[in-house]
Amino acid sequence: MNYQDINAEAVDRWAENGWEWGQPIGHEEYAAALRDNWNVKLTPVKWVPHEWFGELKGKKVLGLASGGGQQMPIFAALGADCTVFDYSERQLASEKLVAEREGYSIEIIRGDMTQPLPFPDESFDLIFHPVSNCYVKEVKPIWKECHRVLKSGGLLLSGVDYFINFIVDLDEKTIINRLPFDPLANEEQRRQLESCDDGMQFSHTLEEQINGQLEAGFTLLNLYEDTNGSGRLHELNIPTYLAMRSRK
Repeated sequence: MNYQDINAEAVDRWAENGWEWGQPIGHEEYAAALRDNWNVKLTPVKWVPHEWFGELKGKKVLGLASGGGQQMPIFAALGADCTVFDYSERQLASEKLVAEREGYSIEIIRGDMTQPLPFPDESFDLIFHPVSNCYVKEVKPIWKECHRVLKSGGLLLSGVDYFINFIVDLDEKTIINRLPFDPLANEEQRRQLESCDDGMQFSHTLEEQINGQLEAGFTLLNLYEDTNGSGRLHELNIPTYLAMRSRK
């Protein structure tokens, strides 16, 4: 198995066991979105500002590694033409479940975002990419593919991780790891992940996350920081995630 296969199976398992990011929204939340009462997240705690989206009605939206039936149903309720791309069969099953229950259409594609995306150039008006590139070794190729499949003037809304979560122990009190955190190169780091059933995760620098987008051709418009939502780092209000709004 390559590491992405390991991650796909891990996400399926987490979703089956009640993972927060694998539980599809209910009918009430979908109905509220039809009345323009809605919120979505790119990172664990903070809601994405509505002004980051602009008008979604009639827009082509790609949910990149955004399966689970949480955000895409909201965008569909707001009138967007949605496509979801994810490697987890369980997450995509949730997308199908909500779409069939609520009666809207969505294109559902299973695939690996470490490979070239299966879309023509300039296919989408907006890409919604919640925290997920911590599960891939190289992020810069992903930013380049996002730039390619966005229309001119299109928006990339992305949630990314800092490296801080990767350097501390489970109690978040002691620094135990050197960077980069790479379980493919460091057997001890791989054992840490396996002991917690955390899949295969990788730390990334802000140069990779921010400058990687700039190198791909994006203009950074807005950003905000966020915390884990629980644990000691959260209690100390130490940011561990970043949300960005970028334009092609």
